Amino acid sequence: MADIHIRREHGLGLAAARKLAAKWAERVEAEFEMRCSFEQGPAGDKVSFSRSGVKGKLKVAKDHFELDAKLGLLLGAFKGRIEAEIVKNLDELLDKKPAAGKKA
Repeated sequence: MADIHIRREHGLGLAAARKLAAKWAERVEAEFEMRCSFEQGPAGDKVSFSRSGVKGKLKVAKDHFELDAKLGLLLGAFKGRIEAEIVKNLDELLDKKPAAGKKA
């Protein structure tokens, strides 16, 4: 089994981070046939995702996202490629948000 851990800081606040996490979940459901579920909490949320060979969680906080995933034996061989795609998708969503103090 291979593990993936990705952390991305942001300055969005919890409400905007929740919206971004929902967009991320929609994207991975459509592109990678993942099943996603949400658990909302007062200080942050958790998006659980899975499909054959992959299981993980995206923690959503007011100042960061933290993704942990476990890849099964077959997908573990592609860890680098899978991790790069996850990073690309998350970073693309974060890059679409205007930086603090800047106008879109």
